[in-house]
Amino acid sequence: MNQYVTGAVIKELREKNNMTQLQLSDKLGVSDKTISKWETGKGYPDITLLEPIAKAFGISITELISGNAIHNENVSANMMKSKFYVCPVCGNVIHSMGESVIHCHGIGLTPLDAELTDEKHMVFIERVEDEYYVRFDHEMTKEHYISFAAAMSSDDMQLLKLYPEGRAEARFKIRGVKKLFFYCNRDGLYFIDIVKGIDDKESGYDNVDERRALEKAADMLFGK
Repeated sequence: MNQYVTGAVIKELREKNNMTQLQLSDKLGVSDKTISKWETGKGYPDITLLEPIAKAFGISITELISGNAIHNENVSANMMKSKFYVCPVCGNVIHSMGESVIHCHGIGLTPLDAELTDEKHMVFIERVEDEYYVRFDHEMTKEHYISFAAAMSSDDMQLLKLYPEGRAEARFKIRGVKKLFFYCNRDGLYFIDIVKGIDDKESGYDNVDERRALEKAADMLFGK
């Protein structure tokens, strides 16, 4: 890992648990002066003490080292609260349904912040029978491409990996999809909400000609 537990983290967790230095030292079998040294940056706990320290605070070793206690209130596993992580070294895509501490290749990953699609990351969606056909107006070169796309409903996620020099398109089963995410290797994560009523055959956005007319107008407005 690229970091180690700091005295500041130990002090914060100790105070959060309403614990004195002496009380913590008793739990760990060290002196209160040792705790003071850790908290003032004059020393670090031995690696063999990481598990006892984490246990004393009621957290995992990973949380202790990261300095972030995980309070996952998402007990219902609602997919709409999903978070995506991408490793900058290997490109590994990791998905969680709530707060997590994720590491890959020794790097602590932070969840991607999804932005609403813009004129440089345009998406066109058509309904084809029981699927959404999704086309990205985006280059797919080795240097600049869409890495993955995901269709999200309240209880399901469909994720499709895309590759450089491949087609910038995807198909997803409709089955309650509410939001679409996709990741540009240069600019990050984007999302678009599926048009309300698109699943309703009577009011759905099924007019392919109208959709393509909008695409053409967008191309004229923003250019390729």
